[in-house]
Amino acid sequence: MNPVNFNTYAYTVTERFLRYVQIDTQSDPNSATCPSTEKQKDLGRILVQELKAMGLQDAELDEHGYVYATLPSNVTHEVPVICYCSHMDTSPDCSGAHVKPIVHYNYSGQDLILPQDTEQIIRLSEHPKLNDQFGNDIITADGTTLLGADNKAGLAEIMDAMHFLTTHPEIPHGCIRILFTPDEEIGRGADRVDIKKLGAHFGYTIDGESRGHIENETFSADRMDLTITGYPTHPGFAKNKMQHALKIAARLITSWNATQTPETTEGREPFIHPTAIEGGLEAVKLSYIVRAFDEKTLKAMESEFENLLKQILNDYPKCSYSIAVSAQYRNMKAVLDQHPEVVANAQEAIKRSGMTPITSSIRGGTDGSRLSFMGLPCPNIFAGEHAIHSKHEWVSVQDMQKAVQTIVNLSVIWSEKTY
Repeated sequence: MNPVNFNTYAYTVTERFLRYVQIDTQSDPNSATCPSTEKQKDLGRILVQELKAMGLQDAELDEHGYVYATLPSNVTHEVPVICYCSHMDTSPDCSGAHVKPIVHYNYSGQDLILPQDTEQIIRLSEHPKLNDQFGNDIITADGTTLLGADNKAGLAEIMDAMHFLTTHPEIPHGCIRILFTPDEEIGRGADRVDIKKLGAHFGYTIDGESRGHIENETFSADRMDLTITGYPTHPGFAKNKMQHALKIAARLITSWNATQTPETTEGREPFIHPTAIEGGLEAVKLSYIVRAFDEKTLKAMESEFENLLKQILNDYPKCSYSIAVSAQYRNMKAVLDQHPEVVANAQEAIKRSGMTPITSSIRGGTDGSRLSFMGLPCPNIFAGEHAIHSKHEWVSVQDMQKAVQTIVNLSVIWSEKTY
């Protein structure tokens, strides 16, 4: 094994990242199209142009907003085809238009006051992971938008890794497939992936937080859509008659187990979370997300929730409900445990890049969750993104460079090993 030398490499990851975040790619959960917003293709077209300029001549943006590209193998022996994946969209939770990134050089522990809204302050006391960044260069937005490090850091890191490999043809690697997806933030990132066309054996999403981390486990996730039908009457003549659907919904929300909500849970603890409510006296529609690391807990919570609703409706005999549960994604660990080399190689790549690998779980999901169950075992590797979906989002230049190193080293490791 000859270690890859990055000492003289002029990284392009920061320059790419600063350009990508200025392109508005916010997805829209209320849109039925794919991609949910056409503007995501604006970034997709740029990525295709840059990939072709590097020599990945088959780079393409398909009609659904997915980018595919191939870096051919430069070794003579057979190597599994590896896919690197990141998503192009940013969260609907916070504006992604007119992002103005700022680089704060040589961070020394100070609170970062964002200049266009000085009430937006990234405080070290509230963001303890900044303690690992002393001397590094921190990138933020200006206080009026999110930054878009989730997941444009991942895009820039994959692009720079491909730039490194194409400009260093002496570095051995097998065939690499690139996949950039739309609409991950609204749970649809893998909906239109053509797995056969992708043609990869194993994959890695580059969409995690702290440097050195690899995530091999996600929540399992369901969505519950609920309708409560009330009994309306004129409010002036309502005594002992009216049964208000909105008030029943409010009682349901406030009665759910307070220890199983997002704001009261951490680690491996599950939750049920209301995401939307619409309606009034006659009928109310509610949407919930349900999250747990195992299927048994997921289904038990859903049953407990429905039993709670039935108990509440015992006090409202003229009212009724309907509920529909739909699967969103499942814990990818069930698939990854069947292919231990996928995580092991990532751990080795992180070590070769000068970090201690930390394997952990995600209290959420990634495209890798869906891709794993579509036949592409796909853990998640750090991208360096922090405080995502908010105006306090940040990433460090040095963490992005370490992610580039990890992708390159991972490609080399797969070419070294035969399975």
